Amino acid sequence: MKNLIKYILIVLVFTGMIACDTLEPVDENRLGFDFVTTDPSAAEGVLLNGYAGLVNQYSFSEAATDDAVNNILDNNYKRMALGELNAQFNPAARWSSYERVFWVNRFLEIIEAGETQWSRDTLTNKMFQMRMEGEALALRGLHHFYVLQAHAGETASGELLGIPYFTEFIEADGNFNVPRLSFEASVQAIMADFDAALNLLPTDYALSAGQVDPWYANLENFDYDKYGIVNDNFFDLRISGRIVKALKARLALFAASPSFLNSQSYYDMAATNAAQILNTIGGVAGLDPNGNEFYTSDPNIQSSESLWRGSIEGNTFNYEERMFPPSVNGNGEINPTHNFVMAFPMQDGFPATEANGFDPQDPYANRDPRLEKYVVLNGAEFGGGTINTGVGGGNDRLDSIPGQSTTTGYYLKKLLQPEVRINNDGTAQGKRHANVYFRYTELFLILAESANEIGGPDFQVDGITARDVIAAIRNRAGITQPDSYLASITTTEDMRELIRNERRIELSFEGHRFWDIRRWGLPLNESAKGYFYEGNSYIELPSVEIRNFQPFATYMPIPNAEILKFSELEQNNGW
Repeated sequence: MKNLIKYILIVLVFTGMIACDTLEPVDENRLGFDFVTTDPSAAEGVLLNGYAGLVNQYSFSEAATDDAVNNILDNNYKRMALGELNAQFNPAARWSSYERVFWVNRFLEIIEAGETQWSRDTLTNKMFQMRMEGEALALRGLHHFYVLQAHAGETASGELLGIPYFTEFIEADGNFNVPRLSFEASVQAIMADFDAALNLLPTDYALSAGQVDPWYANLENFDYDKYGIVNDNFFDLRISGRIVKALKARLALFAASPSFLNSQSYYDMAATNAAQILNTIGGVAGLDPNGNEFYTSDPNIQSSESLWRGSIEGNTFNYEERMFPPSVNGNGEINPTHNFVMAFPMQDGFPATEANGFDPQDPYANRDPRLEKYVVLNGAEFGGGTINTGVGGGNDRLDSIPGQSTTTGYYLKKLLQPEVRINNDGTAQGKRHANVYFRYTELFLILAESANEIGGPDFQVDGITARDVIAAIRNRAGITQPDSYLASITTTEDMRELIRNERRIELSFEGHRFWDIRRWGLPLNESAKGYFYEGNSYIELPSVEIRNFQPFATYMPIPNAEILKFSELEQNNGW
């Protein structure tokens, strides 16, 4: 960690500063803390470092789960899944998120110094200070959550520990040798930052005069026009009160999970925060009808599904080039497993078993419509061509080209823009993409999981039940109505399995499955299966890739370099 911090000395290098008069360079153009506290642009630049490293939907960590295989032989997630995970090699490590923690701590020192003037008007300046302090606190909590999610765990003595929690900027020669808090103390520290941020941030940007939050509206000599300068829709992509409340729900669900606190009180917190937001969009009636294909529409009109997203990327094709099948000039990198395909029910909502009408020789008939939306199946039209993964499939055939053709019989379709075209001459017709940090569908599923754990399928949280949520999601998916299978679910245990399966499908390939398996305490070593068309029949390939996680890999290691440097850090068991 010290190696990261020594570079965070608030170094802002300005180019093009030299005008007609010759200016002497100031300490090699290195601008120190005294300058930053008096220059509003430089000070805000420190804060904006906190927006680096936000986790979006493109991690593809599913390649280390039962949902996918990566066909690149030296891919880090493949190596992890095959048994290389250790305290020196951990592709899922997030210890580097502390770098962003120290950036925002430095910014909070700037706020505390009170020397930065964002506006000559006292009220406007005060509101700028409030909003940006709220952003910094929320981002500090979020980056600590990333570290907690990846590195919390049980020690050799069986104690459930969290992470060190840093609330101050520490100079390079300062003391970083601090112990991990207990898991619950870590959760509470993050919650405290989130709660403090909620009392400073606008619930949403560009609120009307009648919607302004009381901590702004009650300021002395409040002026709505000045408020609009500080909190208009120009800042829409920054963190807001709505987003912080959603992050609280996500954190509380994580803490409540079986591998951690298994706590009713945290399920209560998750459900309450989720319901409060969802009721502002009409409850289950507010579920975006196109939300399960949020990635295929123009990113500018994703607001009804994207609770928080980043800026729009231009006409790009990077992900499509990585994931499209080889016959349409892609590298076929991520291959969904047959395990994942079989998680999709029949179209009538019943699990895909032969007793419920599943035909192993016509495996994609009468299935949940989401299957064809998320997975390139044998014989599908995609990317400008017909994709055959069986006999006669050419380069698209299973194992035809090592490191490029599918290893499972499937290619990824979800998250890709289907209208992208990659040409043989290396040119491409790209499409716009957006990094999404939080979707409303995730929030609905947080509520469903929490409400069910509190009181079962029909327990109401602010008027919403787990059954309501799952019914709306499956109805949107195209499950035949009435949903007789859902109607047959009466116990917490059966609803739990259904919610977990719906979460697996709806949030697939968005970086959730890797963490969900661990927080639920599910087996990590389910072999990845494939499905191959021999020319006249399908055969199941029971193990195209064997998973080889250690039995203690539910909890990920603290990086070994940190353990060696800091005696107060205690490693998780087994590492």
